[in-house]
Amino acid sequence: QVQLVESGGGLVQAGGSLRLSCAASGSIFSFNFMGWFRQAPGKQRELVAILPEGASTNYADSVKGRFTVSRDNAKNTMYLQMNSLKPEDTAVYYCRGWGARTDYWGQGTQVTVSS
Repeated sequence: QVQLVESGGGLVQAGGSLRLSCAASGSIFSFNFMGWFRQAPGKQRELVAILPEGASTNYADSVKGRFTVSRDNAKNTMYLQMNSLKPEDTAVYYCRGWGARTDYWGQGTQVTVSS
């Protein structure tokens, strides 16, 4: 099994930045897809960004131009760099790795953006 652990969340002011990390206990090459999701109180979980294997990253319109995903395969870690944060970005952020046979979620990390 593969375990995913998010970190880096916290409280920031609007316009600030945070960098989230998603560390895998196993090789991230085992996943066909990796991505970031978020869920705000009272709202449905939504896609933030998806990294298909061998393809470019796709971002939700709400974060495009502000968020950037990267991977460090040597460290088995995926990152989410969040810039120009807005109060509406407040949510629990989850990383996910999945394929035809497996689907793993991290425990989530809280991001709170104050106005």
